[in-house]
Amino acid sequence: MSRKLIKNAWVVSVDPDVGEIPNCDILIEDKVIREIRPGLEVAGAEVIDATGMVAIPGFVDTHRHTWQALVRGVGCDWTLDDYFQGIRGMLGWNYRPEDVYAGNLVGVYESLNAGITTLLDWSHIMNSPEHADAAISALQESGSRAMFAHGDSNAGWQPVSDLRHSDDVRRLREQYFSSDDQLVNLMVSLRGPQWATTEATIDDFRLAREVGARITVHVGDGLWGIRSKPVEQLEAHGLLGDDTTYVHCNSLTEREYRLMADTGGTASVSAELEMHMGHGYPPIEPLLKVGIRPSLSIDVVDSVPGDMFGAMRATLAMHRAVTHQRYLDQGLMTPAGGITTRDVLEFATLQGARACGIDHKVGSLTPGKQADIVLVNTDAWNLIPFNDALGTVVGQATIHNVDTVLVAGNVVKRDGQLVNVDFNRVKNLAEQSRDHLLAKVGVEVGQRWFDRVESNFQAANR
Repeated sequence: MSRKLIKNAWVVSVDPDVGEIPNCDILIEDKVIREIRPGLEVAGAEVIDATGMVAIPGFVDTHRHTWQALVRGVGCDWTLDDYFQGIRGMLGWNYRPEDVYAGNLVGVYESLNAGITTLLDWSHIMNSPEHADAAISALQESGSRAMFAHGDSNAGWQPVSDLRHSDDVRRLREQYFSSDDQLVNLMVSLRGPQWATTEATIDDFRLAREVGARITVHVGDGLWGIRSKPVEQLEAHGLLGDDTTYVHCNSLTEREYRLMADTGGTASVSAELEMHMGHGYPPIEPLLKVGIRPSLSIDVVDSVPGDMFGAMRATLAMHRAVTHQRYLDQGLMTPAGGITTRDVLEFATLQGARACGIDHKVGSLTPGKQADIVLVNTDAWNLIPFNDALGTVVGQATIHNVDTVLVAGNVVKRDGQLVNVDFNRVKNLAEQSRDHLLAKVGVEVGQRWFDRVESNFQAANR
């Protein structure tokens, strides 16, 4: 039996029964957290000195199009419409299986480095069965916990599509995911009625449930959500269920939020990306109003950074800004209340695990759960002097403070460096695929893809 003993951490467990404990130890046996309390002494255990560190559960990113890591930063000035022109209209047709592999590999290592121990890979670039094999291979190689959410091909995202979800997901279930007791598991990512015909949507939901996979579906993103009322459409055909995570949810009706809650649905909010691209206000308040505690996600690194620290702060700042303005408009001071640093850390960990259907395994530092743990080093310029654990992790920390990361008890990052990862190999693969893709769309590194952003600005300011 392998034993590890994390010593002298300030534990922020995200488990109300465990709480927050200073100078605390965590005993890990094989994959599992066995005990959390100060003063543990265990003979023969590998000791991890966490003095000056805050121990938190591993972050869970519940919605990332990991394949797009190859075009990091190209969309920082894009609207949602620009994004679809650039990614769907230009890029997606040209992805080869080896490009999906390279994108997933750099994306999943980026996530681990940032303390994201579970990544939901919303993989909607399944142009062939080989693309799916490549995506899964990268996730398995990484040592991360991941949900491979099998999606549609690039052609399936030309609205409104009557293409059905690929039946290849049956092969994947049998070949890679015959057991759910593994680090990489199967989900299905669906377009929903905003992007597919009613008949295709019904068939897609039926297929996902036939293969026994949880569902993640885009709803309520910008004008598409306002015009189509997607959740109401799903309800009309009996498709809502507690096996479904609804992504974005910005432009839904009050009734749609209630339908999600009444049928046990979960939600994934990408606050920073949604504010940039024009999805609508991130829907923290309407979700909480109906009793849904959301999870958090990055979405695409084309436009925003890939770490959960920024996602938590964007969520907190957005919600507080909207709340403050409401009271200012009435000539009032904002009263106490609203979401807190504790809330958003829970969104980024436990609620993320719930949205992936694995909160019985991970999401909090709880004896009996698997040891997905992040140690945040407070002995750094941006965090000294240490005063408050939640304020430090949520309000101040960055990926540079992530010292140690464990996935199912296995150390994947130590002393600030990923373990047994060939950085230059991954970089070279990513650059080779990037060069291929940019050549196909006629763009050079550093060049704007199209001038829509500039022309829109100029037209608006004439």
